[in-house]
Amino acid sequence: MPKKILILGAGAIGGCVSANFSQANVEHLILDPWSELIDVIKQRGFVIHLPEETVQTPPLPAIHIHELSSLNTQFDIVFLAAKAGEARWLSELILPYLHSGSMVVVLMNGMMNQEVASIVGQNRTIGCVLELSAESFQAGQIKRKTPPSRTWMCVGELDGQLTPRLEEVRQLLQQVATVDVTSNIEGAKWTKLITNAMVLAPFAMLRAQSYEALKLPQMHQLVLQIGKEAIAVGQALGYQLEGIFGLSKEDMGHDPIEISEKLVNTLLGHIGKKSQNAVTQDIIKKRRTETPYLNGLVVCHGKAHSIPTPANQAIIDVITLIEQGKIPAGMENIDLAIAITQSLE
Repeated sequence: MPKKILILGAGAIGGCVSANFSQANVEHLILDPWSELIDVIKQRGFVIHLPEETVQTPPLPAIHIHELSSLNTQFDIVFLAAKAGEARWLSELILPYLHSGSMVVVLMNGMMNQEVASIVGQNRTIGCVLELSAESFQAGQIKRKTPPSRTWMCVGELDGQLTPRLEEVRQLLQQVATVDVTSNIEGAKWTKLITNAMVLAPFAMLRAQSYEALKLPQMHQLVLQIGKEAIAVGQALGYQLEGIFGLSKEDMGHDPIEISEKLVNTLLGHIGKKSQNAVTQDIIKKRRTETPYLNGLVVCHGKAHSIPTPANQAIIDVITLIEQGKIPAGMENIDLAIAITQSLE
């Protein structure tokens, strides 16, 4: 009997997963809070614009949130693909539709595994680190910059065991990416958080469509300081950095600046130097960003361990001003972020 699979959250990431599952004839249901998106998926499916082709799926099974209460089923595997700030309520939403052996695979930025596990249970939670660059500004229309051949994921059990069900998840996600397994999923997640802290909000504050700004000496220095701070905080928390993006730990090096440089350069080499990242998309859509769950988490834990994090705090301050409509996103924010950093040092 085929597994009952739900994709919970069908934006840029969840939509790409759904489209690849559809191509591989993996049966699944889609649930998303955006009513218009569900209507489009049911009527026309997804259109995925890849660098070298455009993929159109057929209409796909999808339901609105208000229809969930009348759905008399329990899911075997839930792929939770949403913003970090939506982790708690979506986990509560799906909890009644899980059985004791269900798996919730957390396809999210930030350190959200434990947040999800606190609601659905440690035994039901599978962590995932993903390198999938995609954007969506119109319901059902997704621009995917990294096709499956250049997309990377890593999955892991929270207790570090290498289990048969982990291999089952890996095999499913192989339709979407090259997928590794790890016994150190939290370390891998923190390593990805370091990268996200350096790339997402810092370039969103510039509204940069091109990462050419990284060539500017002051921006380059700011980005590497963000990474260095995040590495120090991760070490204080006891995380062992893990090779990601196909890199080994040896590839990344040992010096914090070297590690930061390697992570940024590898990511940008994979996604291309012209890309709207996730936080930039939120800024354009005038939505709250994930910055509190990325740079904000670095600052929060830094304070708890008496580790200075002025560069990460500066990014939070600038993004907050942009979200509040007090300043626009633009290149001038490099100087502002540097000035705030220096004032906090």
